[in-house]
Amino acid sequence: MSPQMFAWLLLAASVAAEVAGTIALRHAEGFTRLLPSLLTAACYAGAIWLMSLAVRVLDVGLGYAVWAGAGTALIAVAGMVWFGDAVTPLRVIGLMTIVAGVVVLNIEAG
Repeated sequence: MSPQMFAWLLLAASVAAEVAGTIALRHAEGFTRLLPSLLTAACYAGAIWLMSLAVRVLDVGLGYAVWAGAGTALIAVAGMVWFGDAVTPLRVIGLMTIVAGVVVLNIEAG
């Protein structure tokens, strides 16, 4: 596996950890519940560590933009699917815009 491909896999794992941490944060109730609070902290620490490894190879601007955009989009979808957040045309357009921006950044970097 090429270093570039491995860096993208690390970044994907970082996004997954950040999303898991944010979902746990929803259950931490202001850090008053121990297990969700610990899971939140561990996931966020893992996400930052994995991203730090990924940006050794990837451009830091591209890596961070993909991380932030993918995390934001996935959390928005999780909120709609699991937590009853409203699904509105404007939110769907916003999600599509995030995905389009990440695609454009990747095309430009390629």
